Amino acid sequence: MATKPPTGDPVQDAPHVTPPQHAAAGLPAIAHTLKIANEQMGLARTARTLLKVNQKDGFDCPGCAWPEGDKRHTAEFCENGAKAVAEEATLRRVTPDFFAAHPVPELAARSGYWLGQQGRITQPMYLPEGADRYEPVSWKKAFAIIAEELRALSSPDEALFYTSGRTSNEAAFLFQLFAREFGTNNLPDCSNMCHESSGSALSETIGIGKGSVSLEDLHRADLIIVAGQNPGTNHPRMLSALEKAKEAGAKIISVNPLPEAGMERFKNPQTPLGMLKGTALNDLFLQIRIGGDQALFRLLNKLVIEASESASGAGDGALDEDFIRKHTHGYEAFAAAAKGADWDETLTATGLTRPEIERALAMVLASKRTIICWAMGLTQHKHSVATIREVVNLLLLRGNIGRPGAGVCPVRGHSNVQGDRTMGIFERPAPAFLDALDKEFGITSPRAHGYDVVRSIEALRDGRAKVLFAMGGNFVGATPDTEVTEAAIRRASLTVHVSTKLNRSHAVTGRRALILPTLGRTDKDVQKSGRQFVTVEDSMGMVHASRGNLAPASPHLLSEPAIVARMARAVLGTASRTPWEEFENDYAAIRDRIARVVPGFEDFNARAARPEGFRLPHGPRDERRFPTRTGKANFTAAPVEYPKVPAGRLLLQTLRSHDQYNTTIYGLDDRYRGITGGRRIVMVNPQDAAELGLADGSYTDLVGEWKDGVERRAPGFRVVHYPTARGCAAAYYPETNVLVPLDSTADTSNTPASKSVVVRFEPA
Repeated sequence: MATKPPTGDPVQDAPHVTPPQHAAAGLPAIAHTLKIANEQMGLARTARTLLKVNQKDGFDCPGCAWPEGDKRHTAEFCENGAKAVAEEATLRRVTPDFFAAHPVPELAARSGYWLGQQGRITQPMYLPEGADRYEPVSWKKAFAIIAEELRALSSPDEALFYTSGRTSNEAAFLFQLFAREFGTNNLPDCSNMCHESSGSALSETIGIGKGSVSLEDLHRADLIIVAGQNPGTNHPRMLSALEKAKEAGAKIISVNPLPEAGMERFKNPQTPLGMLKGTALNDLFLQIRIGGDQALFRLLNKLVIEASESASGAGDGALDEDFIRKHTHGYEAFAAAAKGADWDETLTATGLTRPEIERALAMVLASKRTIICWAMGLTQHKHSVATIREVVNLLLLRGNIGRPGAGVCPVRGHSNVQGDRTMGIFERPAPAFLDALDKEFGITSPRAHGYDVVRSIEALRDGRAKVLFAMGGNFVGATPDTEVTEAAIRRASLTVHVSTKLNRSHAVTGRRALILPTLGRTDKDVQKSGRQFVTVEDSMGMVHASRGNLAPASPHLLSEPAIVARMARAVLGTASRTPWEEFENDYAAIRDRIARVVPGFEDFNARAARPEGFRLPHGPRDERRFPTRTGKANFTAAPVEYPKVPAGRLLLQTLRSHDQYNTTIYGLDDRYRGITGGRRIVMVNPQDAAELGLADGSYTDLVGEWKDGVERRAPGFRVVHYPTARGCAAAYYPETNVLVPLDSTADTSNTPASKSVVVRFEPA
């Protein structure tokens, strides 16, 4: 049966540490899934809810964006997806009585885990200026407060409209429409902090900032390279696709600073043999130093070119010369730069051995169909965009774009983060999108670029922004440089959060604050025209419907589209010709407008009604058409970079535990890494620890070092001797976000460099 939320924060002073595991999923995953689901929902509700996850007549998992195949299992979810569903479908409730009993300063002192465990928020809540407690507020009053603040701004650009990747296509489209009709392109989103580097690199090189592969492509690949990604925790259903690829004969290379259980062996809980024995996934594990990926791929590119030049016969297949000639631009300049790659420098940058790289090369040359997958391990460095361009170079050399079983595969984290961008959630929108939007709605959208996440924080800090409206997410918990960000937030005149549950962003507020409780993915959505559904886009460009099946957590909740529509009516008034009330009453009306504005969504309503959904067009994949400035796929040749770390320091990457999804903390364990009962740990290679005098089990402060000379400190971390790459350390976010400087960002994308933090260790 469902249990009550914790009354106090659990003690995390002495986490228990055992050796890391070497297999993921299996019976322990099933047991943990059922335990968490039962605690939050009870057995009957668990069965009724989980059997609808990712089904054609059900709802899309509120967790990751991994796609589903046409044939679905009865249990089409993973352990962490089940946790996400359980947290949303929980029977626990946060009522006005809770807020009356817990002043905001107390909430600010609580852990993110404790806040999230309290349950679903049931009513709109308002924190007046000078008050220390939230109080109930009517929806009408809440929208009046928002209208008052927005209308009082000197410029629409003093408002920030942030979007979390959970937001549906319909809500996202309305949200960006409202922001632009209001007069700003300040539409920062969670993508600014994760795959913005991917979008920047892919847009320049292949002309579209999305992956080019399908699930079926993974199943037919000869070689899959998984770089900077931990599927076992962050995208567990990906392990099933890798297993199927292995069964078809694919080879897999994993490139990562830490060994991860999911890439070693996958114990598929869908089959008895899978649970008992499992499938070994890695054929080659390249334990790379943090930030050494660009150097690795540059050297591989040099070696592929050399193999072509030394091969007997015309090319001998090392290069796809026909593809390069017909479909690419810039090869000669790139090849000249690639030939300058140096073995010694690469070995220093990567920490790898020559035989390891030569083995990887042999696997690349033996593959006719190669897919390269990546996630935050490649996107959150200063040189991330250049690194991903180098990944694309390797695929272009052998014609692995627009070929079945081959292509780029940036694995998105949140369930509709890609769809939100497709719907126009972007601070730097394309002129063609704005032209279509203006034509459809008779408005004049601003053309000046808006603020991304980092620039939004700077604007709040400097007084250039005064209102933050967040559509979902945990802005305070997800962003870098915690002390700077929180001080910036507190300078705002109003902060508004559309939320299902509590998080730290509700405790770090502007002078006034609102919490607007909304429906979740699991909730039934009924409007005046009847029961509604929303749509999402997965990581591989498939769009499909999502329909909740549970009664809403409270009769006082509004859907995200309804919140945007009512806010727009309150703020814009009768001057707006947009039919906001119609959009609230019937989401089909929203989809009709999307169909006329967003390419690829023609006949949206009819196609969304198909059980399997529909795939969006992708020129590079579908017809080797590359909508770049040159009209071809572009080779690029940026100088090779990698982090240089002073003596006595290590390079820290921030990462998730297994009991975590983004900033949502489900528990205090990291089962695969052998850590239970605490999160304030730092993983250090035993040899590095010996040199630094860090005993296993000792406690240390992590002190970040950056060119501004500001001391950024994360105190009281237990040292865990762990098989990380030499010179590298790892610790969980958001606890270590305090160490990431606001202006330490990726070139071009401006993504926080959360995987490249130079730290020193001081006694706790």
